Amino acid sequence: MISAFAERWHAETSSFHLPFGEMTITLDDVRGLLSIPCTGEFFTPPANVNEDLAIDAAVELLGVTYDEAVIETRTNRGASYSFEWLKEVFFKKLHERRYDCAARAYLLHLVGCTILADKSFTLVSAKYLFLFQDLDSCGKWAWGPAALVVLYDYLRDSTLSATKQIGGYLSLFQTWIYEHFPDICKRDMDEHISSMPRMFRWTAKQTSGNVAYYRAKLDALRDTDIIWAPDYDQNAVTRFQSVSLFTGYIRWCFTMVPYLPERCIRQFGYTQHIPPTPPMLVARDVDVEWSMYRNSVRSLRARLHPAAYPHECVEGYIQWYYRISHPRMIPYVAAYAGPSYDADAGPSHDADEWSSTSHYLGFPTQLQVKTLSLLANVP
Repeated sequence: MISAFAERWHAETSSFHLPFGEMTITLDDVRGLLSIPCTGEFFTPPANVNEDLAIDAAVELLGVTYDEAVIETRTNRGASYSFEWLKEVFFKKLHERRYDCAARAYLLHLVGCTILADKSFTLVSAKYLFLFQDLDSCGKWAWGPAALVVLYDYLRDSTLSATKQIGGYLSLFQTWIYEHFPDICKRDMDEHISSMPRMFRWTAKQTSGNVAYYRAKLDALRDTDIIWAPDYDQNAVTRFQSVSLFTGYIRWCFTMVPYLPERCIRQFGYTQHIPPTPPMLVARDVDVEWSMYRNSVRSLRARLHPAAYPHECVEGYIQWYYRISHPRMIPYVAAYAGPSYDADAGPSHDADEWSSTSHYLGFPTQLQVKTLSLLANVP
C-alpha cells in the first residue's frame, strides 16, 4: 500500500496525484495525528557533522567517555548512534542521576525512530543531538514541518527507479491513509483516548494485496470515496493552527521542499481552484518567509471559497488536471475512466502546464508505534 501511494508522489508539487485531483500530508494532518506543534524555528545543524564532531558531542551532551563514543561511531562507520546504544546510555545516566544526559539520549532515540527516521531504522544521525543541546529551549523547533520535510524528501527519493526502500515516519504516512481513505485497506480502529495522539487509535492488519492490487484500487477511487477533512479537533490535544495554510518552502537542516496546500485545498474544507505554477526556490529566503507565514495565510484565504460539499472543485479543474498530470497508473480501470462528471462553477485562473513522471517499486515497511507526546510538552 505504501509503495502504491509513493509511486504517485510528485516532488514539484509535494502531492499525490490521484484520479480526482491532488492530495497531500499537510501540517494539519501532522498536528491532528501526532499532536505536535507546527510553528517554530527551522533547525540548522553545524555545517560539517563528521565522526570527530559526533564523538565530541556524545562526550559533552550524553556524558559518555571518549572511548565509548569512539567505539560507537566506528561501529556505525560514521557520525551516527544506534538506538540500542542510546537505550544503554539512557539507563546508565538515569542510574548515575545525570538526568540532562538521560533526557537527551531519550529524546534523540525518540525523534530518530519517528519523525526523523532514516532508511536504516536502527541509527540516528549525530547532527540531531544538537536539537537538544539546550533542553530548556528545544520546544522552539518546528517539529511538524520537520516530520514533513523528512517524509517529503524520502518520497521524492522513492520516485527514482533504483530506490528499494523509503525512509521517514511511515506511521504518519500510514495513519494518514487510514484517515482519508476508509475503504483502501483493512485496519482496526480503537476508541481514541483524548490525552494521546490520534494516530494511536489505528492498528494495522495483515493484508495479502501487492503493489499491483493497491495500484488498481487507487486508480478506481472516486472523489466521493475520500474523507477530505477528518475531524481532528474532536477530542484533540492541539487545535487547528493557521500555519497549516502557509504556502511556500519549508526547511529542516539543509533540505528544503515545497509546501503547497492550495493544490489540495479540499482537505481544509474549501472549493478546489486551479492552482498557480509551483514556486521556484531560486532567490528565496525560506526562513524569513516562514517567520512571516501569516502574510501567506491571509493572501491564500482571500482567494478561497468554502465548499458546498467535500469534493467541490471549480469548473474546468478536472479537465486542467488531466492535461498537466497522469492521474492513473494503469491505462484503464472500469470503475473510473477519467473525468466523466461536470465540475462545479467558480472562480479560476490560467496556469502554466507542466508534467512529470514517477517510477517506484519499493517495499512496505512495518508500522511503528512510538509516541511523540513528550515533544509537545517540552517547555
